[in-house]
Amino acid sequence: MSFTLFPRTRLALALESLAGLSVGDALGARYLVPGNRPSDLLDARVPDPPWPWTDDTEQACCLVATLRDGDFDRDAFAETLGRRFDPARGYGRGAVVMLREIRAGLPWPIAAAASFDGQGSCGNGAAMRAAPLGAWHADSLARAAVQAARAAEVTHAHPEGIAGAVAVTVAAAVATAARLDGHRPGPGQLLRAAAAHTAPSVVRDALGEAAGLGRLTGAAEAAHRLGNGSRATAQDTVPFALWAADRHLDDYPAAVAACVVAGGDVDTTAAITGGVVAAYTGIGGIPGDWLTHREPLPSWLTAAVGPEDAGGGRGH
Repeated sequence: MSFTLFPRTRLALALESLAGLSVGDALGARYLVPGNRPSDLLDARVPDPPWPWTDDTEQACCLVATLRDGDFDRDAFAETLGRRFDPARGYGRGAVVMLREIRAGLPWPIAAAASFDGQGSCGNGAAMRAAPLGAWHADSLARAAVQAARAAEVTHAHPEGIAGAVAVTVAAAVATAARLDGHRPGPGQLLRAAAAHTAPSVVRDALGEAAGLGRLTGAAEAAHRLGNGSRATAQDTVPFALWAADRHLDDYPAAVAACVVAGGDVDTTAAITGGVVAAYTGIGGIPGDWLTHREPLPSWLTAAVGPEDAGGGRGH
């Protein structure tokens, strides 16, 4: 990488990724409401505001509030997740149980390892919150991958859940670095870079398949090949979401529209895709009315990072 990042710059980049993640999450969630049709978004018509965000955004806010120089502080992150989580935001049952245990004082390594009968979670939760971490570490893909695994392990002990988070984090780092360098990655480059830093897994294999899809492949066909998050696993979510980001890296509305057309766990695929794409376009790539339609981010995030820094990531 040909640039040096200082802490305030890292935070600003992470917050812009968070803005893209949260708008994608909130808009995607509206398409889980009966009566909102994917064809409307393709015609530039969006649902009426407000757009509440879900657990995807809440967890990402917890992550951003924890970001500091040095190794990712897993204890602080676990404490913040346990203290801030709101079950009404759409958390899965397993996540609710785990976070309540952490809130009650159970050490996070025990809580994470015990989930799913001791297998650990391979869900998409660690991946859906990960993009801002990649924006923070845009100057080193290797370090982004290491810190992604550390952040994922707080709640996801299964290798596939960790692999999904690593892939998203590295993709966001690639996107941010490309923005800073002024060179858009070529077709498939973001996917191949993410795969190169992801441990052998179903997720990594599917990233390779995604990179090989032809330029004429549409969102519906890609989702049929790669999954659309309907199983809520990292394997079924991350490859398609990063395919959409790779395909539409300089067009935030088109990237989110691809997730809406694909169906499935739309808020999560759009959160992942939106966080990666906004890491490349900056907050200026997000339509202004989409930002204002999104529910404002929580006030505690502003308190954690400072009002001047948090301003770029909030609706008005």
